[in-house]
Formats: sequence, C-alpha cells, structure tokens
Amino acid sequence: MINSLRGMNDILSEDYERFTYFINTATGIAQKYGFHFIQTPLLEETALFKRSVGESSDIVGKEMYQFIDKGENDVCLRPEGTAGVVRAFVQKKLDRAGGIHRFFYHGAMFRYERPQKGRLRQFHQFGVESFGEASVYEDATMIMMVGDILKKLGIGYRLKLNSLGDNNCMPDYRTKLVGFVQECKDGICEDCIRRLDTNPIRVLDCKNEKCQELYVGAPKLIQHLCSTCSDDFGTLKKILQENSIAYEIDTNLVRGLDYYSKTAFEFVSDNIGSQSAIAGGGRYDRLVEFLDGRATPAVGFAMGIERLMELIVMPESKREGYYIGAMESEAIDFIVKLAHKKRADYKVTIDYKAKNLKNHLKAADKANAKYCAIIGSDELKNSNIWVKNLENQTEQTVLIEDF
Repeated sequence: MINSLRGMNDILSEDYERFTYFINTATGIAQKYGFHFIQTPLLEETALFKRSVGESSDIVGKEMYQFIDKGENDVCLRPEGTAGVVRAFVQKKLDRAGGIHRFFYHGAMFRYERPQKGRLRQFHQFGVESFGEASVYEDATMIMMVGDILKKLGIGYRLKLNSLGDNNCMPDYRTKLVGFVQECKDGICEDCIRRLDTNPIRVLDCKNEKCQELYVGAPKLIQHLCSTCSDDFGTLKKILQENSIAYEIDTNLVRGLDYYSKTAFEFVSDNIGSQSAIAGGGRYDRLVEFLDGRATPAVGFAMGIERLMELIVMPESKREGYYIGAMESEAIDFIVKLAHKKRADYKVTIDYKAKNLKNHLKAADKANAKYCAIIGSDELKNSNIWVKNLENQTEQTVLIEDF
C-alpha cells in the first residue's frame, strides 16, 4: 500500500467542511474590506525566496523543497505566499501603475520541517497583501481584518504588537544589539551565532530557553525608534484603542522573515500549546524594491489554516436540498433525468439502486437532505412523486410537473 508522504495530509469529510468554512469566511471578509483574489504558482524560482524571505531565515536555510528541474532551472515549492504575490505585482508592472492594489490569496505552501500538531510539510495559508498605501491606518486595517475573521470563526486570541523600525533607526539598534549578544556569545546556540552575521535581530526570536534567559537584558528596539517610526507606532496603538481592540507589546516579536519593517503583529491562542501563533504579519516597505520593482509601501498578513482547524466553531448544520431515490429499477432512468433538472436550483443527492422506503429514508438522513423524494411503480404510472420534509416530518404526494 502506498501512503501519503509524512507531513502531507488528506482533507476529507469533517475536516473538509471546516476547511471550506474557513476559506468562505475569510474570503467574504477580505472582499468586504475591498480586496481581490490573486493566485500565484506553487512552483517559483528559488532566487525569489532567497532574496525576499532571506538567507538567514530557517525557511531558506533548512526547510525549502528545492530542486533542479529538467530545464536546469533552480526551483522550489513555495514556502510562503507574500514573495510570490510581490513577484506578480512587479512582473505585471503594477508598481509603475500607481494607486493602491489590495489582494487576498489562499493555497498550499511547503516546508520541510518536523511535522507536529497543526504544523505540516504541506500546509495551507490564507493571506492578504496591500501595496501603495504608506499610512499606518492600513496596518490597523490588517489587524482589524484578522480580528474580524477570528471572531466570525469563534476563535479567541491575544494580539501582540511591536515595531521593527526602518533604515533610519535599525542600523544603530543593530550595532547595540550585536554588542550585547557578543558579550554572552559563549552561552548562545548555533543558530543565534549564525544570525549574528546575517540578521542579528532574529536572535530575539530564538526558541532556545537558555538564549531567551540571556537576552532578558538586551536593548529593546522599541526604545530606539526614530521619531517617524515612534509616531507611527503611537498612532497605531491609538487607532486600536479607539476601536476597542486589546493588544500587548512584545519587544521580542520580530517575525520569522527578513523582509519586515516597522509594524509587526501576531495573533496568538492559548489553546494550541507552545506553538501559539495563529496569524501574523506586518509592514514590508522595502520588499518590492528588493525584487527589482519601484519602491512601494506594503503591508500584509498570513494565517495557517491547519493551525486553526480545531479552534473553529462551526455553525449548526442545516439540512438542505433533496435526496431522490427509486423503489423499482425501471424508475432509475427517470430519477436521473429528474435530478439533473432539479440541480439547476438545488443540491441533489441521488441513489442509483432500487431500495425500499426505509433504506431510502436512512440514506437521505445521512446525506443531511431537507427533502426525501421517492418514486415507485405506482408513482411512475401516475406521474407523481412522494416527498417527505425531514425537518418537520410532513409528507405529501405531488405531480411530477409540480415537483
């Protein structure tokens, strides 16, 4: 027997219902905010992620599904969604068109990491990206959108905020941070030693408890912001407070990707163990330029769908549509024709085997149909059909033309 690859799961039955409920909910809310769907390829040039996500990240360093294809191209399965959307934005010359462009997407991502609950090697993300709007009000809008999605899904959360500064304040802070970490270098992990040379701020995101203990006294970026970044962060907090959105400041929140600047945020849940982040994002004003586009302000977020599955509160299931069955084999062709017509307006489940009424009613109940419609030899002869409403348990026989 051939099994699915480790960390790559099938989505069936109840999981499928939850999955599609999430997609429909998130899509509906994104559209209410004025965002439009975009779909990018699963396969991209490896260089796209090395230049955007950053070679210092674990994704590029350890986790990408990377290979040389038959055309000798260095390619990989996308490990995250933002870089591909930015590539499409630049390739379609939208960076030169001006104006504001807002997109949402959903689809499979791939990372070769150790599978665990809610974290797979093939996983699915829902994400939103906004280009051309530099105002911190757009940052707040992103946070509000995530909050609306989680609220609609019945998922509780805590919101964490930080500011990562920009090119004006980050260099001085980076120098101070490196100096601090160098003094305790003998006690830190190998990943942190590597990050000192590639992207020092990422040491603050280290999951090693010993490292975190050593970094307690590290300088805080939020205390070294330039006036512009400080004012923007103050405005963001004010907007959230005025809209009754609770938050907490996390000075170690740096996000896992190299392209973020200024606003960084994460939504966390206390119901899924130590891996508590369920959504996150922030501003990445330099990424379009990194990928050869015209400098364009941008901000976005992503949500890991598998991480949310168990937390989703599903609405009460309602019966819908019709189950149509035959009691005699000579009626099978007729019910197929009838179901084909009925599907123009309703969901219809059909059974191609002749059964007695009791078994048809069981099958209709299993299909969660609202109506069970049955044709036997008498009904076929008289051009009518027996219909039972499975919600209120009423039944009647009606003419086929009325049905």
